[in-house]
Amino acid sequence: MIQRFSYLSLSLSLSLSLSILLTKIQTKEWRRRRSSPSPHIVSKPLTLTLILILHFPHFSSSSSLDSDLVALLAFKTLADSSNNLLSWNTSSSPTPCFAWRGVSCVQGRVSRLVLEDLTLSGESLASLANLSELRVLSLKDNLLSGFIPDFSSLIALKLLFLSNNSLSGPIPPSLGSLSRLYRLDLSSNDLAGSIPLALNRLPRLLTLRLDSNRLTGPISGLVLPSLQDLNLSSNALTGAVPQSLASFSAAVFAGNPGLCGPPLASSCRTAVSAAAPVPPAAAIISSSPGSKPEGIPSPMDEHHRRAGISRAAVIAIVAGDFAALLVVSGLLFLYFWRKFTSKTRSHLQEGEKIVYSSSPYCSAGGATAGGFERGRMVFFEEGKRFELEDLLRASAEMLGKGGYGTAYKAVLDDGSVVAVKRLRDAPSTIGKREFEQQMEILGRLRHPNLVFLKAYYYARDEKLLVYDYMPGGNLFSLLHGNRGPGRMPVEWGVRMRVALGAARGLAHIHGASRSPRLAHGNVKSTNILIDKTGAARLADFGLALLGPAATARSGGYRPPEVPADGRRPWSSQRGDVYSFGVVLLELLTGRTASDAGDLPRWVQSVVREEWTAEVFDLELMRCRGIEEEMVAMLQVALGCTATSPDQRPKISQVVRMIEEIRCGGDPNASVSPTIESDSVSDSVSEDAPAL
Repeated sequence: MIQRFSYLSLSLSLSLSLSILLTKIQTKEWRRRRSSPSPHIVSKPLTLTLILILHFPHFSSSSSLDSDLVALLAFKTLADSSNNLLSWNTSSSPTPCFAWRGVSCVQGRVSRLVLEDLTLSGESLASLANLSELRVLSLKDNLLSGFIPDFSSLIALKLLFLSNNSLSGPIPPSLGSLSRLYRLDLSSNDLAGSIPLALNRLPRLLTLRLDSNRLTGPISGLVLPSLQDLNLSSNALTGAVPQSLASFSAAVFAGNPGLCGPPLASSCRTAVSAAAPVPPAAAIISSSPGSKPEGIPSPMDEHHRRAGISRAAVIAIVAGDFAALLVVSGLLFLYFWRKFTSKTRSHLQEGEKIVYSSSPYCSAGGATAGGFERGRMVFFEEGKRFELEDLLRASAEMLGKGGYGTAYKAVLDDGSVVAVKRLRDAPSTIGKREFEQQMEILGRLRHPNLVFLKAYYYARDEKLLVYDYMPGGNLFSLLHGNRGPGRMPVEWGVRMRVALGAARGLAHIHGASRSPRLAHGNVKSTNILIDKTGAARLADFGLALLGPAATARSGGYRPPEVPADGRRPWSSQRGDVYSFGVVLLELLTGRTASDAGDLPRWVQSVVREEWTAEVFDLELMRCRGIEEEMVAMLQVALGCTATSPDQRPKISQVVRMIEEIRCGGDPNASVSPTIESDSVSDSVSEDAPAL
């Protein structure tokens, strides 16, 4: 063993010396040929792996880890010339996978190289192209120089951070072959040339930062549909901002005087007009058929002269015709506008406001009016009460449509705010007694993680539920809303707090009554609301007993034992646990329940392929030291979404498991998400979900 390491060390020393020398020679030759008049002769430096195979054949039969070791030592020799920045020592640790700073391995291969803010210098990047299993490369905030090499051999690369260095030359089009790349940050360097359109071949690219360079040329050809984070500011780019990038803010393109079009204030048409040369006066020819060079009679003038009609008469006739046309157009406009506004007003009253037909309630006294039953407001707690007429007068805003009708935010005359659900889609055949019995059960449920049912109104053709208003929106919007520029990422602590709160609320429902056994029946992220303190609260619980209307609209959360036709509700406690498991997967993956067709099955397929980290939301990569908690939560979610109902845990067990995972967390974490920089540290998983 000692002889093998001695032989390896000697071979490495000789090969490194030779490879470094040849690399420098080839790099100089490459630069010389790039500056030569012949633009087609561009020779790239030989890769270090090829040099070693040519000069030391025994390396071709050595392990892949040995080739990673050679590449890292070559990089250290060039980047750490003083030999005091990187404490990489083959004598104390013959493999880079143990105790080498900034190096991490997966299955015996180097997968991460994170060396930030170490004042590394030199033209040393070429040797890293031989780390064929590298997934994360972060060398930002150093003093590295030279060209960006051909990294096309790094087919597993997902994160590439080279910002705040002194790199020069063009952006290599070979970066477009890194099909798994999610983040690319080359900002604050000395890069020149145009942005290669080969970057359009990166289907998963979420971050592209090229600001503070010397890039030139147009960007009209850039089409990156998955892009969420873009910065092209402080360059010399020109032309129009493409429609595919127009949704980003103007700050993204600032410092490029040659760019125009939305979202920038400068119009491309104005810019073109300003740049176009003005022809001499003699060359200006009007497109009007009546125009002519001065002193030359036109055929039209000759015709008018012969016909005895003067120019003034022609102008008067044209003006009169135009005025008549305006009058007729105005009358037609007013006629059709009145009909259009009438239809629009009627539509808004039906869909956007709480406007109920007055016929069921037109009789102030008595039980019936015009054959309709008159209802009454029933409250579940003492305090301020109001009547249906107060709701009718309230200003209202539609919050959304759910499985059983439409929810509104209603502001009463005294300024108090409530949420009203109008059960327009509830079965009209449900009896008053049955409805009132169900409402009595739901009205007694009180828990900090439930949305309280304050009151209800029942009539044969009108059923209303009045709840406390939750100003924080719902979990679906928090997780999936505005997935693009300017989005506020949701931290792991926030997601854990929401998961635990929702689980506790669901456990209270399940344990509230033994006969009958209660279930939520419609657990999903849109029914997990956020109150003003940031706590999670379950809404719409118990409504599944009113009918199967919600079943067909909640396919992504539907347990496998429930038929997809939606003919019967899935109001069961085991079904609730399955749906809650899907919510946990949403929190972990950042995907919606319907993104992958069947989110639990997609996650299970990825886990079976031993790519567990692939399932996690890319936003969670910003958080440090949470890998174990995420994996533990993933196991809980997979247990909840087991195909067989008997294999799923009870929700009380789920609560205990989440509490155990959170035991080291901050129980007072706020739901307000915060922004962190795109940094990569040794504690962050490099794998990102395949979006």
